[in-house]
Amino acid sequence: MLPDPPFYFPLPHGRYDVAPGLIKFGKDLGGGEVDAHVFQFDNTFGRFRDAKLASRREHIDKYVLASDLSDDVATEVSSFIAARLVEEHPALFALEGNCGSIQAHAALTGETVNIARGLQNLDDLACQVQEDLAIVRTSPDGKHWLSYAHVCLPNGWALSEKIGGSFAAVHEPVAGMAEMNRRGDEFVNVMIQATDGLVRFAWGITFDDELNHHPDRLRTLFDPQRPRAFLRVERQTMWGFPQRGAALFTIRTYLYDCETLRRDPTTRDSLVAALRSMTPESLVYKGIASHADGLLAWLTSP
Repeated sequence: MLPDPPFYFPLPHGRYDVAPGLIKFGKDLGGGEVDAHVFQFDNTFGRFRDAKLASRREHIDKYVLASDLSDDVATEVSSFIAARLVEEHPALFALEGNCGSIQAHAALTGETVNIARGLQNLDDLACQVQEDLAIVRTSPDGKHWLSYAHVCLPNGWALSEKIGGSFAAVHEPVAGMAEMNRRGDEFVNVMIQATDGLVRFAWGITFDDELNHHPDRLRTLFDPQRPRAFLRVERQTMWGFPQRGAALFTIRTYLYDCETLRRDPTTRDSLVAALRSMTPESLVYKGIASHADGLLAWLTSP
């Protein structure tokens, strides 16, 4: 039996800001022991697995793309993922075979993934975990780009518009990112050197609990007569492979019902204050500008 999801609430000070917010990996940030895990498994695994497979069936090229991803980088990242899964979850994953043919067996799905198959192996591994994956690469001349992404559960953006792009190009639409985008090379270098791991959080509000929020899908609107909203939190980890000039980026989505959050004065007050602190541009980017008044009225109602 898998545990309940951890509760992450990355806005305790009631403020919305756009900042790197990088934290050394392994610190307890609300998840307790599972904060030492890159890959977190809980009793929502089946739902995540189904959503990922549904995205792939819909049109895999909308959710899984590569741009100049070399076999050596793909194999290095695959080996890292497999090793972490076995280390963190020995009851769920086991390595089999020898140095000529190593496979990871996943107990939850009953599938076996060959570690030495490069790009295909990344797709197979990504379907065994609840996180989405991305790889950034650099070249000797200082160029960097989004080289691979397996993002079956996007939050309002299309992978086809991001793949192959620089840090600045990928984040250009994000309100309040101008200064960080100017320092894109610096942030990528930090990721490449993060051999011990980094973690950060991002959050927003959605009006349904769907995991796949690709922009091609209809967006649920806030209904003041039947109010429903969710705090959507992303736990993002970064792992560097400086010898390959690459970094792995993991994205794990958590959804928390705002009906529950608003019943607790601490979480309600922080959430309301954070929403009120958002700039008009951020409200538009997050897709809640036209619903902000109704949302705040509901959150603060008895």
